[in-house]
Amino acid sequence: MSVQTDPKKSEADSKYRDTVFLPDTPFPMRASLPENEPKWVERWTQSRMYERFRDDAQGRPLFVFHDGPPYANGNIHIGHALNKILKDFVVRSQQMMGKDARNVPGWDCHGLP
Repeated sequence: MSVQTDPKKSEADSKYRDTVFLPDTPFPMRASLPENEPKWVERWTQSRMYERFRDDAQGRPLFVFHDGPPYANGNIHIGHALNKILKDFVVRSQQMMGKDARNVPGWDCHGLP
């Protein structure tokens, strides 16, 4: 079964395509995340990436981020995602600046030890 195309549309597309700079890229047009993510996780697990980061950070100045409970203020919403992203950014940037950065998750809402 072949797809029938309108010759006029094909011609118009071709003319338009010639007027736009569309660079070639080796990246796929679709991420195919359901197929690719398990492969990435497997590679990270086999290479012990997280453990290597932790081992490399031993003896550096300590930066500990005590994270509060997830969703303590109601149903999950986009603000929770933004909150977690910003916290992750802070911890990772401290790690990249040469500190032994740790993200300690917790359930304490009151500042108690």
